[in-house]
Amino acid sequence: MKFTFSWLKDFLDTSATLSLVTDTLTSIGLEVESVVDHTSDLKSFVVAEIIEAAPHPNADKLRVCKVNDGTGVRQVVCGAPNARAGIKVVLAKEGVKIPANGMVIKKSAIRNVESNGMLCSAHELGIGEDGGGIIELPLYAIPGEPIIDVLGLDDQTIDIAITPNRADCLGVYGIARDLAAAGLGTLKKLEAPKIAHGFKSAIGITSQIPACPLFIGCEIKGVKNGASPEWLQNRLKAIGLRPISVLVDITNYMTFTYGRPLHVFDAAKLSGNIHVRYAKNGEKIVALNDKEYTLSEKMIAVCDDSGVIGLGGVIGGISTGCSETTTDVFLEAALFDPAHIAATGRTLAIDSDARYRFERGIDPAFTKPGIEIAIALIVELCGGQASELVIAGSELKWQRSVELYHNKIELLGGVKLPEEEINKTLTALGFVINGNKVSVPSWRADIEGEADLVEEVLRISGYENIPSLALPEAKEKAPLAGQQRTSLIRKTLATHGITEICSWAFVPEAQAKQFGGNNAALKLLNPISADLDTMRPSLLPNLISAVARNSARGFPSLSLFEIGNVFENVTPEGQKLMAAGIRSHETTPRNHFKNERLVDVFDAKADLFALLEVCGLNPAKLHIDRNVPAWYHPTRSGRISLGGKVTLGFFGEIHPLIASSFEIKNKLVGFEAFLNNIPMPKQKTKAKSSLVVSNFQAVERDFAFIADATMAASEIIKLVENAEKQLIQSVNIFDVYVGKGVEEGKKSVAISVTLQAPDRTLTEDEIQAVVQKVVSTAAASGLTLRQ
Repeated sequence: MKFTFSWLKDFLDTSATLSLVTDTLTSIGLEVESVVDHTSDLKSFVVAEIIEAAPHPNADKLRVCKVNDGTGVRQVVCGAPNARAGIKVVLAKEGVKIPANGMVIKKSAIRNVESNGMLCSAHELGIGEDGGGIIELPLYAIPGEPIIDVLGLDDQTIDIAITPNRADCLGVYGIARDLAAAGLGTLKKLEAPKIAHGFKSAIGITSQIPACPLFIGCEIKGVKNGASPEWLQNRLKAIGLRPISVLVDITNYMTFTYGRPLHVFDAAKLSGNIHVRYAKNGEKIVALNDKEYTLSEKMIAVCDDSGVIGLGGVIGGISTGCSETTTDVFLEAALFDPAHIAATGRTLAIDSDARYRFERGIDPAFTKPGIEIAIALIVELCGGQASELVIAGSELKWQRSVELYHNKIELLGGVKLPEEEINKTLTALGFVINGNKVSVPSWRADIEGEADLVEEVLRISGYENIPSLALPEAKEKAPLAGQQRTSLIRKTLATHGITEICSWAFVPEAQAKQFGGNNAALKLLNPISADLDTMRPSLLPNLISAVARNSARGFPSLSLFEIGNVFENVTPEGQKLMAAGIRSHETTPRNHFKNERLVDVFDAKADLFALLEVCGLNPAKLHIDRNVPAWYHPTRSGRISLGGKVTLGFFGEIHPLIASSFEIKNKLVGFEAFLNNIPMPKQKTKAKSSLVVSNFQAVERDFAFIADATMAASEIIKLVENAEKQLIQSVNIFDVYVGKGVEEGKKSVAISVTLQAPDRTLTEDEIQAVVQKVVSTAAASGLTLRQ
């Protein structure tokens, strides 16, 4: 929200300095983002008159100008297309610094022609975006006069950040009210203008939709539309708005002065009466920004008998816009539903000052006073006669009260204030106090409860006055084991060559359904984007989307992980902390040592095992089965659990149908870990004992067992390990065969068993005894030794 210091003083009677005002604004919650003072940057620029503008002898697009700077005539080479004799311009003499680029003007030769200065554009001065031509000053400007006096730039422009709940401060008057409450002066009371409503309007209004509860209009005949007076133009230019015409400028002035958007129609261009309705699908409008928009239902359409002439609360139509020939106008002031305005603006991608205010909430009680002030301005500046007001609908019921007990200021805010000061602050902000009942003013739709009133008192009193108190020390410092473990997981996955990403907690509804998200309660009512409308049920969709975006740009081989919350339902228990990772395409690119290798299920398994191991679990003792969700490949995936009951995670190849839905053609593998299900160590474990390596010879024996084709390799390994826990050091599978010589529905699994004793060399009899134990244990579980 931008405004000038003098604009503020129109409504705030104060002797406070600019510095004190800006400090106070930030102190009361209206954070000052910038203060622009043109007087220091532009004090050396002066008015000059072009006496002669001749073509440059060595350049087609340059002109050699003779200019009068008030002290004499100098020669300046200029490339602006509008440089011509007889106009008043802005001159930068030698030694002057250009604000836009920091260049210091000096005497020079441009294409062998001497130039003594520079004729400037608005962009070069930093007061506008127009850089296509030099500034043309009013003809009454005197050569040699400082341009800050001519352009009204002897003022300071303040830009403050407005939080979404403070719609009342989207007008200069609301800001002045807050500053007056903070003790920086007296708020000037608004006087109701005296208007002679001389006739009954020929234009009627109807509105029968709840999204437009009130629509007020006034016909004004005999106006003269032209350039705005200098004071009004300067106000608008200072905040970056381009003056258009006095009628349009008045509506913009009302928007930024009182936070009350208005719209003015050329009455001669209206067909019949005005009626407000919802738009029909497919209706079109060419707006004032010269763009055509296709409308849909639930958009608020302001219409006449010819069709849509404006989008209520968003933008007007060009068909009924005012021009220099306009003599009769119809002025509109209305109330529109904020939700409809926000949805329309977001759908059509229209950002306007009106939309910005309507979607945050307009003061409902200021609709009639606002149009009366605007009528008075139009009659004063444009002439004409105003009709009686035409009113459709009624003012929304905004009256409400909130209970406030003064001890709550200290209880909630930590500051003890006198009751008199509390009442004085709230009264200055527009609240009406009757005992413990506080009536909320119409412009403060954000005040809903007692805590809001406490906040109002505290911010005006000054947050800096709240004492800083140290929190009491806890008797026992709470361990941060969960955070420490999460940090350790991050480091571990990073050492595995996986890059961490941080994505939105939202996904498209279609993707959520692919990953088990079928809970309608998780669909967002007001998403930040139309395609991010559902809380994510898994981390994988966003990870796979990242792979898809990179693959489309020529980077198919990626390893990514994320740690974050997923959502099963809307309860606190339905929010789960997870870690997930994705690998795509190749593990290593082709090189002169070996061919590339594509990622596979074992890469994802290794990542998940590393995660579980760093959490203190022994992956070899965990249960693995194929009870996996549908987004994994049915035979190239697995579930890891505690005894088959508590799921710790999934790993495997992403189902090809899922990958293709993301337009990924390369191989994808991934894992998911449920961090809340991984048990924390019950107590601090002692330091690990030193590694003991046997000095005695190890022995290897190979076995080939016939097993059911569906039997997991991990089951076979565990069977063999349990046959002799003291002497069997490791079991590895080195071959799996299905084919000729093996019964259908069976497979041959070849394993290597390493035997070693810590205190002796094994004898042949001891080795054979272990071999028999392995064979008999395997046979008891349905395995037969392959002959």
